[in-house]
Amino acid sequence: MTAVLADDPSLIERLLDHIDHKTTHLADGIWREPVEHYTSPARFAAEIELVFRRTPTPFCPSAALPEVGSYVARQAGLTPIVVVRGTDGVARAFRNACRHRGVQVADGSGCRKALTCRYHGWTYGLDGRLRGIPDEHGFPDLEKNEYGLVPVAAVERCGMIFVAQDRPGNDDADIKAVPQLFGANLRLLASTEQDYDANWKIVAEGFLEGYHIRSTHHETFYPRQYDNINVIETFERNSRISFPYRAIEKLRGVARADRKATGVLTQVYHLFPNVMVATFPTNMVMVVLEPLTVERTRLINYTLSDIAEHAEGRAKVDQGRDFVAAGAAEDREMACSAQRGLASRANEVLTFGLFEGAIGHFHRNLDAAIEG
Repeated sequence: MTAVLADDPSLIERLLDHIDHKTTHLADGIWREPVEHYTSPARFAAEIELVFRRTPTPFCPSAALPEVGSYVARQAGLTPIVVVRGTDGVARAFRNACRHRGVQVADGSGCRKALTCRYHGWTYGLDGRLRGIPDEHGFPDLEKNEYGLVPVAAVERCGMIFVAQDRPGNDDADIKAVPQLFGANLRLLASTEQDYDANWKIVAEGFLEGYHIRSTHHETFYPRQYDNINVIETFERNSRISFPYRAIEKLRGVARADRKATGVLTQVYHLFPNVMVATFPTNMVMVVLEPLTVERTRLINYTLSDIAEHAEGRAKVDQGRDFVAAGAAEDREMACSAQRGLASRANEVLTFGLFEGAIGHFHRNLDAAIEG
């Protein structure tokens, strides 16, 4: 069952009402998160083991695997994982380790007819089966069928590949609740990685509220958006936050049924626990927040668009991406500063107000996942 989220006319009406009354979405109460949860190695280990390795999470957009043999290899939940599209068109995920000596069989992304370990040349098919061993007589009685790449559960849905390392994830409620986010017409334009010196939860929190827009993004987002005006919707452990642009004003004279969200707001979908999908006028982005240590996070950013087939469209996408990157740099500065501030011991808890309900929803579900 997919999410029941507000349609465009209903959402725009709610946002215009907030603008008129200088209000915003309010949570039921304040959330207080212990600072220890951002600094404790034990808490970090529990998040990796009980959440990241057990929750089906988006690994990459389907557009990153456009053809047979396309693959993406990276670390997820501190585990090397490779996802590859097979000759039957199915996307499969494996633990990225040769069954001989454990060396990774793929790095980064690309397209291959087979996955070959660079150490000794053991070769695996796109289905993970061991296909070839150089000088095979040196391994008498080795059963190839028992030495394929180790699979992990993977399902392709809503334009994304979801991976669950330690349990089947095909029937998970979080996945079923996700709406169709990436259409088949979207193409992957770029993927980038950047490391932040901050706990992954601090980085996530920056996506989940608009209370900071005027203060943090005074010269970037604020001239085009409103400060502290948004609508929050939750679906299972996920959420969607809709941030209006000032351009929404042009819809006041448009019939309610004809009002469309495209070009007048950004929507950020938080897919529990660590993936953000954001909509912009010229493109969409999927951002994976991959924890590296208790105080270091890698952001993997996928940019997709359907208007970049010609030079004019690509120029618009590039311009929009540069604008968003400028705001993202400001968010990065705040996240790293917040992480440093934890060491001051000024706070025992971080206090999230009524404007920051999506953050409370995130932490509430994270606690529940850890506590079982």
